[in-house]
Amino acid sequence: MIRHLSQSHEVTVASLAFTQEELDAGAGLREHCSEIIAEILPNSTRWPQAVMALPGSTPSSVAYFRSNKLRARIEAAWQKKKFDAVMVHCAFVAQYTLGLSGGLRILDYGDMDSAKWMDYAEHRRFPLSLGYAIESRKLRRYERAMAERFDRITITTQGEKEEFKTLGVPRPCTVIPNGVDGNFFQPAAMGGGTKPNIVFLGRMDYFPNIDGVLWFVREVYPSIRRAMPTAELQIVGADPAREILRLRSIEGVTVTGFVKDVRPYLTEAAVAIAPLRIARGTQNKILECMAAGIPVVSTSQAAKGIQAVPGEHIIVADGPQESSHSILELLNDRDRRIKLATAARAQVEHAHSWPESMKILDSVLAEGFSAAASEEIATPQRTRA
Repeated sequence: MIRHLSQSHEVTVASLAFTQEELDAGAGLREHCSEIIAEILPNSTRWPQAVMALPGSTPSSVAYFRSNKLRARIEAAWQKKKFDAVMVHCAFVAQYTLGLSGGLRILDYGDMDSAKWMDYAEHRRFPLSLGYAIESRKLRRYERAMAERFDRITITTQGEKEEFKTLGVPRPCTVIPNGVDGNFFQPAAMGGGTKPNIVFLGRMDYFPNIDGVLWFVREVYPSIRRAMPTAELQIVGADPAREILRLRSIEGVTVTGFVKDVRPYLTEAAVAIAPLRIARGTQNKILECMAAGIPVVSTSQAAKGIQAVPGEHIIVADGPQESSHSILELLNDRDRRIKLATAARAQVEHAHSWPESMKILDSVLAEGFSAAASEEIATPQRTRA
């Protein structure tokens, strides 16, 4: 998105980083930006801020992303450059624009996090269930208040758009599907590797991923190993939680932790899984595997944000027996894997390509500037965003 915007606009990026290493990893953005405004906000600061917000009306997830240093730098840049537009990615950081006036304002929710927290509440035991429910209600009020302060809203799926409508805020809302870099995720061999390897991609400190993987290992993987003792599971993702690290003691299970490049693991895999029981928006992990030519077996919850036909582009399976049967069927039938993977690759090129999504973004900007022009605000030829 930043690379695309930089072709027609002068772009300044403002962001937080967890560590210096993460900050350094984003240095490549500089070739697409006139300026990068970034501050490190470590977990040692984030979590105390989130905890201190618990008794108040501010959502803890908003306090978690609060940096006075970043706010001051953004305000200084705003005064200096007089930006024509601001686009905020996720409601949590909309807080950084509240004191800024003027310009087209676009809020990209991605997906509605208040609904996700309520999903968490339904899947956690007391007292965590109560904490998530309270956070969901606080965040919903915040999402509504932020929507009222922006001119236009973007979202990743039609389902999330319907969720946004329940806020009751009359703002134009546009679906911009998540894309995948088809050049980066090129199939090494359509249908995946020849060994019966199963792969899962995703950050392993993220609760829906933790919950889904633990469920899969406990409820699905044993029956796969009984039927196919050579089958192996590779869990690929950064910062694995302790309960995920303990899975290394299970025969055939590999937990990699952070890897610089996930593609070698996709090359070795015959099947990719997305066994999430809690999922909102679009699961990029599914798109990446589809683009890489790896057949995907997903729960219906994880697949609902993907523009794909079950049985044609992706296998949807819920429950232990249905999941293990679907995976074993693919592991035993390479022709079926190739057919499914070929169709999946074509589908992401059609429905989840970044160029197509960026055309929608361009239309949102054009409509926004046109509306501003109708109010006698000049539309610049080259904007600062």
